[in-house]
Amino acid sequence: MLKLPTDGEDVGHTPLRVLVGGACLVLIIAGLRSASELLVPIAFSAFLAVLAMPLVSWLRRRRVPDVLAVGVVVLLVLALLSGLAGVVGGSVNSLVAEMPRYQERFNGLVTMVTGYLEDHGIEVSASKVRGLLDLSSTIGLVGGTVAQLASVLSDTFLVILTVVFLLFESLVLPAKLRAAIGEASASVSRYGKIITEIHRYVVLKTYVSLAVGVLVWVMLLLLGVDFALLWGLITFLLHFIPNIGAIVAGLPPVLLALIQYGVGRAAVVMAGFTVISMVFGNIVEPRVMGRRLGLSTLVVFLSLLVWGWMWGGMGMLLSVPLTMILKIVLENSQDWQWIAVLMDDAVPAEPTSRRSLTPRSSVLPSPPAE
Repeated sequence: MLKLPTDGEDVGHTPLRVLVGGACLVLIIAGLRSASELLVPIAFSAFLAVLAMPLVSWLRRRRVPDVLAVGVVVLLVLALLSGLAGVVGGSVNSLVAEMPRYQERFNGLVTMVTGYLEDHGIEVSASKVRGLLDLSSTIGLVGGTVAQLASVLSDTFLVILTVVFLLFESLVLPAKLRAAIGEASASVSRYGKIITEIHRYVVLKTYVSLAVGVLVWVMLLLLGVDFALLWGLITFLLHFIPNIGAIVAGLPPVLLALIQYGVGRAAVVMAGFTVISMVFGNIVEPRVMGRRLGLSTLVVFLSLLVWGWMWGGMGMLLSVPLTMILKIVLENSQDWQWIAVLMDDAVPAEPTSRRSLTPRSSVLPSPPAE
């Protein structure tokens, strides 16, 4: 039987509190999944608004009126979305049109390899190999996620309108918090740190992912792999997913290089992906974002499954940023900070109860100057 906490007892880890929290979590997950058609565009709009806030702040510091600053930024976001939608839509359509030709050449390559193995006494079924390495399924997995992104981009009016409202709200949110909680309240400082850490994480992660995507695009362009811009865009998106994202993003270009040029060029593409992923994953990103700012591999994998189950392809793309935001919020909560410790990729040096409520603020550097 569960024991109810008495007055003055530490209720942070009582079974009843954990049970109630788990029940609330199940209800929240069910609500998020049922409202996915509405929440996915809103979440994407919030992501864009966070990225656009530094530019709005930069314009305001140069005495540009708020309405004009937000208007200029929204026009830039609209142009970016329009260009992105055009690139994604055109590339996916071209890829679908070329898929039969790629599949035919891939089947011929499989037949040649299996024939060579059979000549040397190794019995391999070409049909089974083609079933295991189905080119259409491999590229279609990534294409389905990109197609959902294009679907979100097609709802431009809702996305842009939500971005506008979020940007205007961000201008008055600090004043609202001070008025609602009180100028001297510690809660204002805590909320401010949460917002700052979330903003820094999203912006810095986007910068790093953009650099990886550009490098992959240039590499594939120089190597002559078809649809280099599309694969660079997919790499940019999937780099938000540590470890798993790099593998998923690299598989279609490697297969395409194998079909176009053979084993040698495919090996070069694979080596390029490996080097870029290792350099940014193990050197650049830890130095820019803080070595201790991360999620355990199990948490990354589970978040990918849960957010993908709730919101489909877009949920998988946003899974790690959303989980990281949740972790930052939990770190700044006295009652639920222990969950953030369990989600971390490092073992803490001291018990959670003795740590500060904002242990990452000194680790995470400020974003580049605006």
